[in-house]
Amino acid sequence: MQQSIVLSINTAWNFVNFRAGLIRRLIEEGFDVVALAPADAHVDRLCDMGVRFVAIEIDRKGLSPSRDLQLLRRYRQVLREMAPAAYLGWTIKPNIWGSIAAAWLRIPTINNISGLGTAFMKPGPLQWIVRRLYRLALRPSATVFFQNAVDRQLFVDMKIVRLAQTALLPGSGIDLNAFAPAQPAPRVAAAPVTFLMIARLLGDKGVREFVEAARQLRAENLHARFVILGALDHNNRSGVAASELADWLAEGVIEHLPHQDDVRPAIVEADCVVLPSYREGMPRSLLEGAAMAKPLIASDVPGCALIAREGENGLLCRVKDAGSLADAMRRMGTLAPEQRAEMGAAGRRIAEREFDERIVVDLYVEAVRRAIRQ
Repeated sequence: MQQSIVLSINTAWNFVNFRAGLIRRLIEEGFDVVALAPADAHVDRLCDMGVRFVAIEIDRKGLSPSRDLQLLRRYRQVLREMAPAAYLGWTIKPNIWGSIAAAWLRIPTINNISGLGTAFMKPGPLQWIVRRLYRLALRPSATVFFQNAVDRQLFVDMKIVRLAQTALLPGSGIDLNAFAPAQPAPRVAAAPVTFLMIARLLGDKGVREFVEAARQLRAENLHARFVILGALDHNNRSGVAASELADWLAEGVIEHLPHQDDVRPAIVEADCVVLPSYREGMPRSLLEGAAMAKPLIASDVPGCALIAREGENGLLCRVKDAGSLADAMRRMGTLAPEQRAEMGAAGRRIAEREFDERIVVDLYVEAVRRAIRQ
């Protein structure tokens, strides 16, 4: 009888864009793959990959105990019906409530802590609650993957997980064939340098520092464009308001591109990919930029500094410091195009050597096999 594997994350979009390689490999290994997530426009693409999709309502940023208990009951219902060989979770609520339900049913669990999130980063009652829920959910897990050693050590020090049950991943990996260097459209010699930030419009991503740095550099008449690609997120506690974005656009300090499933055309036309985030697991936008041979600018924080390396394939700035970010962008903007190209080529080599998606998929498949054997 074919064994099933249940995967859960907070959006179907996330499966299609970041987990497709793993899904294809699990299907090749003979598993019946079931995806649990809120239904969105990407469900058909997910099903076309051979996945069985089960809709599950997840209030991603909500703090309602009653809704979370409903989610826990839904996980328990679905997992009891499916009786999978293993449960794989990503993002906070699938990691917590899905894992608790799986533990009750004695289903082996594999988790991925891709980032700590606002609730974990800010001290207070919410952090206290989240830490204890993580401890309850993750202690029985067969494997808990982290995307950088700093986050892993933090969870170990807080006694949320045991070191022996943890492992490191190079982010979600990157499909090096899909994200390959490409030539931009021909430009005039005096074309401005384009700085591209790809992120949801959240304060914690450093969006306001990016805008302030752009404002400073425009005042200096640096010949550059400052582009943010990403959607507003009103449900996030650090989300930028639509009125604030409108003010920036009216001021002319930045350009804005709405969320796009395929960010490659924007990366091709950029001269540098920027992410001044406050903290990351392993930032996807920087991996994509490096794989496409673009130099990077990022805040010197866990996650970002693993892929953006000072003087090698990019520049680092101090976190929450618009002036430091402006300095890095000024330095990058005044480099010769050949120097930026050399940095970009170094980033591509790093991506090939350390962040190939196949590395991540192999580690996951081995973790699944080990969990099922236990």
